[in-house]
Amino acid sequence: MRIPRIYVACDLATDHTIDLPDSAFQHCCKVLRLKDQHPLILFNGQGGEFEAELVNVEKRKAQVRIGAFRHLENESPLRVTIGQSLSRGERMDYAIQKAVETGVFAIQPLFSERCEVKLSEARLDKRLQHWQQVAISAAEQCGRGIVPQILEPQLLSDWVTKCNQSLKFVMHHHCAVPLQQIQTPTDHTIAALIGPEGGLTENEVEIAKSHGFLPLTLGPRVLRTETAPVVILTAVNLMWGDLQPA
Repeated sequence: MRIPRIYVACDLATDHTIDLPDSAFQHCCKVLRLKDQHPLILFNGQGGEFEAELVNVEKRKAQVRIGAFRHLENESPLRVTIGQSLSRGERMDYAIQKAVETGVFAIQPLFSERCEVKLSEARLDKRLQHWQQVAISAAEQCGRGIVPQILEPQLLSDWVTKCNQSLKFVMHHHCAVPLQQIQTPTDHTIAALIGPEGGLTENEVEIAKSHGFLPLTLGPRVLRTETAPVVILTAVNLMWGDLQPA
């Protein structure tokens, strides 16, 4: 039996019964057509998950009885923040989804010089909500108990000046510094700056370098902007995180 895993933005506690949020009700009871006593897994992004079951399923609402808590041990020991230049269409969604699956801690959307995405304040708020939902769905799917935060977009130049992670990379395919020569981050915090479809300008690379970002390439091929987060997260977790060989 498939047990749906559902994110709910509320406090959860064993032996409590809560109303199923509208979006979760639509998915569980309208799309999946689940009935009373069907098991669920609930999590609220604060770590861990709860066994649960549907109760009191009605036409427009349902409740969930919360059972035992399960602690999860699937978060990377690295706290990696991806500075992701905004991209068009589904590329940003893909970058966020796959970054969550590969263990990102947070994602900072950035406006860069070659960024072609122009958003009004109202559209920006909607996109931010959408991107956070993409992260929630990815966390549901991959079994994480914590949902990475999608931070409010800002200018690339502003972010690099404030970035205080112990190890900072600017992804730049003209650089020949291999990851193997980089020392282990002292406090396991890492930032990685990724350019848009047209890449970072030389000026942006120089600004990043002047604020402690190390130019880094991940092989001889040029990566798409939505591919780069997956590659850098996989690489650093192979080096220092939870993908190291046994």
